[in-house]
Amino acid sequence: MSPPPTRRAIAGGLAALGFALSSRSPAMAADTAPDMILHNGRITTLDRANPAPQAVAITAGRFSAVGDAREILPSAGPATRVIDLGGRRLIPGLFDNHLHLIRGGLNFNMELRWDGVRSLADAMAMLKAQAAITPPPQWVRIVGGFTEHQFAEKRLPTLEEINAAAPDTPVFILHLYDRALLNAAALRAVGYGRDTPNPPGGEIQRAPDGTPTGLLLAKPNATILYATLARGPKLPFDYQLNSTRHFMRDLNRLGVTSAIDAGGGSQNYPEDYEVIRKLAEDGELTVRIAYNLFTQKPKQEKDDFLRWTAENTYQQGDDYFRLNGAGEMLAYSAADFEDFRVERPEMPASMEDDLEGVVRVLVQNRWPWRLHATYDQTISRALDVFEKVDAEMPIGDLHWIFDHAETVSEKSLERIARLGGGVAVQHRMAYQGEYFVERYGAQAAEATPPVAKMLEMGVKVSAGTDATRVASYNPWVALYWLTTGRTIGGMRITPERNTLDRETALRMLTEKVTWFSNEEGRKGSIMVGQLADLAVLDRDYFNVPGEEIQDITAVLTVVGGRVVHGAGDYAPLAPALPPAMPDWSPVRRFGGYQDRHAAAPAGKGAFARLVSCCATACGVHGHDHARAWGAATPAGQDGGFWGALGCSCWAF
Repeated sequence: MSPPPTRRAIAGGLAALGFALSSRSPAMAADTAPDMILHNGRITTLDRANPAPQAVAITAGRFSAVGDAREILPSAGPATRVIDLGGRRLIPGLFDNHLHLIRGGLNFNMELRWDGVRSLADAMAMLKAQAAITPPPQWVRIVGGFTEHQFAEKRLPTLEEINAAAPDTPVFILHLYDRALLNAAALRAVGYGRDTPNPPGGEIQRAPDGTPTGLLLAKPNATILYATLARGPKLPFDYQLNSTRHFMRDLNRLGVTSAIDAGGGSQNYPEDYEVIRKLAEDGELTVRIAYNLFTQKPKQEKDDFLRWTAENTYQQGDDYFRLNGAGEMLAYSAADFEDFRVERPEMPASMEDDLEGVVRVLVQNRWPWRLHATYDQTISRALDVFEKVDAEMPIGDLHWIFDHAETVSEKSLERIARLGGGVAVQHRMAYQGEYFVERYGAQAAEATPPVAKMLEMGVKVSAGTDATRVASYNPWVALYWLTTGRTIGGMRITPERNTLDRETALRMLTEKVTWFSNEEGRKGSIMVGQLADLAVLDRDYFNVPGEEIQDITAVLTVVGGRVVHGAGDYAPLAPALPPAMPDWSPVRRFGGYQDRHAAAPAGKGAFARLVSCCATACGVHGHDHARAWGAATPAGQDGGFWGALGCSCWAF
């Protein structure tokens, strides 16, 4: 006879695991010891019936007991890994509702990340050091994840500064989706000269004699930025495998265990999915991925989706890698790019017909979709199409969504709710809020997007990052923005009445995302039977000052009961990650997202002093200096930016 149930203990009821206990029983089956037990921490389950248990057990990749430590700890067997949390906060693993993980992974090892850097002086010193060790014909690429407003100097580097830092190595710097900065070497590499015409929708800024200056402007879309970046060298297949693993490890370091991949420009299916598919087949995914297919051929979008729906089945795959539907690009004529430095683009008259043809294909095949839409004007026109199709073929059960929706109106939200759709928001305003206020005013920015109103209206809504080419992939910046209403530059754009409390915000990046991947009840909370994905934090999300939320990282991350990241005391639990490839990769020297507190105050040039110190003390330069730094901590491991530099003179 099993012991009587207690108020907080939940265990058993796992048909998939062969348990025959009641779902409320605190006991484990006598012959089934858990694989892992975590205890002695502040556990947040997001289960309202069992919000703060003392311990959690994991068996066969799922939570098998959540309750009192005195009942769970005795169930440990000889092979059970028992982890003492030391009072740390444990939360469900974070789930990004919109991340360009597959594309980002292919390029991560080639990119120098300015995400988190708070001094332009330090950012430029990083660029100079990387240029010195990057061999031809490779480029130094800084591809999104930052804004000039995060720097103490509140500006971008000048073209003169970039050319001085890297006179011979091509440099490409993407700032949001409004501009790219290229040095003279990059202009030569891509072949832009006096006779190069401006492409449709973009501008090559020129000197009075017609010579390109190196500034590319997205007017009114980012095609010129995409096209220029695509001219750079690519990594070979094995290096892309390594690169994707490093990107996933840095996501794990931030507590991310799942993501919905939103496709992306210049990402072709199935060719550019072979790397992630290989990692999935080999059991090397450390982030669960639900992926959407993004059309690649303007004027041939319907053909793309006719072919893809004929060759693929919605939800094909498993809990680690599965097809999630169509989008975020459904029809090029329906995509409004989000550059708040220019006027809102008008969608062409062909938008409705183009979109309707694609949506009908998707509804006939019962595929969900997501549609990139920044402005309410675009959303309203798309809703006209969705309502027309719905009148003939109901779409209410398809989990379709709008992405971004910064200026969506209450009227449009009512229409979305009636049609059974949802809205996936991201923290793009944390990076572009200053530009939005400059163009539309502070009052307009107060509910952009109107997240609190969506929740009040009962609209399906969740949060993510839209990384990597605009905002950063750090989900804690999204949580900082949702709860404080501030940009990473410090501007308050959202009044308190429109911000979220910390628990609600956390649900936006965990349980609420599961509707968007049609996985409700499978993950997103710490409950018996759900997938055992969790993160143990380096500081308490619920108690740190609001400004510090963006600095949180995980000291332990678990996916499916498997440790995928460990730092500090937990570092020995995590599997080793091979060094980043190639050996000149910026990831070897700098890692991924930077600790904003590691950078020096404006003008101090901490990194520049470090480079000078190392060059003097070690007597090495250029590629030899790269070898001196070759023992740098790989991205995703503990040690941060400064600790990642293997030079012995770094502590100054």
